[in-house]
Amino acid sequence: MTDGVKLTRFSSCAGCAAKQPQGFLLPLLKMLPALDDPAILVGATGADDAAVYRITEDLALVLTADFFPPIVDDPSDYGEIAAANALSDVYAMGGWPIASLALVCFPGEELPRSILEEILLGASRKALEAGAPVLGGHTIRSAEPVFGLAVAGLVHPDRMLTNSGALPGDVLVMTKPLGTGMVTTAAKRGEDSLGALAEAVDLMRRLNRGASEILASSGAHAATDITGYGLLGHLRNMASASGVSAVVDPGMVPFLPAALEYARAGSVPGGTFANVAFLDDWVDYTDDVPDEMRLLLCDAQTSGGLLAAVDPACVPSLTASLEASGEPCRSVIGRIVEGEPGRIRVLGA
Repeated sequence: MTDGVKLTRFSSCAGCAAKQPQGFLLPLLKMLPALDDPAILVGATGADDAAVYRITEDLALVLTADFFPPIVDDPSDYGEIAAANALSDVYAMGGWPIASLALVCFPGEELPRSILEEILLGASRKALEAGAPVLGGHTIRSAEPVFGLAVAGLVHPDRMLTNSGALPGDVLVMTKPLGTGMVTTAAKRGEDSLGALAEAVDLMRRLNRGASEILASSGAHAATDITGYGLLGHLRNMASASGVSAVVDPGMVPFLPAALEYARAGSVPGGTFANVAFLDDWVDYTDDVPDEMRLLLCDAQTSGGLLAAVDPACVPSLTASLEASGEPCRSVIGRIVEGEPGRIRVLGA
């Protein structure tokens, strides 16, 4: 931390919990004009993770942008997490990032320039690790610091992953545990009594590169990354775009051990409550799913893992590859079924 400054004191809402709720955003996307350019392989209408534009028969451009207020106090960690989070959208499409631009809002009078220097250095290190150097960007003055990246990547059009390819019978696989929203909220309030922040930071700044490469080559039919709309929010988008329903077994969902306790104690991001409200029309819980688990399944994640719908025949080799690559988890948490598009059933004990 630079000069004892608590960056999160300047954030009204932290990390991807700052996203506009889906109930606010999805109607706006429907108002956009229809696009009939055959080169547009993925646009805004499917609520996917990034746009994809075909350049040639065997090459397409992946475009995305992501930014948010500070989720941690250390500016270097903040820069790394924000960069990893933005890069994740390209990985969720099965692509590889090649270049990035910094997006900066910064209160130049209230915070020393050294804070921004550390944010940029952290982001630059993470972008270089991904092979997508920061080539420039744009800055504005603002009352609240906000940072992120616009990222360009590449993907083969026939090998890209979208959120619209899930098939009945597929199983759902996760690659990072849930709970970063609960943990970072507790830390911001000075209530991280279990000291879980360090583990959460390590998860958030970890690239999804290895998991993406494995999923793209191991039979995944659809993929998305788990960020501000939580596990169930992003699964709803996948199921809706794919025209299917989903079943989730919360007993199989990995999470940070402290997160469940913090959820019980009320250390819950505002974005998580917004997710719960939106998903009330889409998710059916059995009566024995406790409230804290419902919150955790909707917890607004920042730089979360990938969620994939996978042919069950491919699961043994897929999970073995994820384990060999050192991914944080490779958990089978549910399945895709026929039914109302976007509907999710969460089972109890």
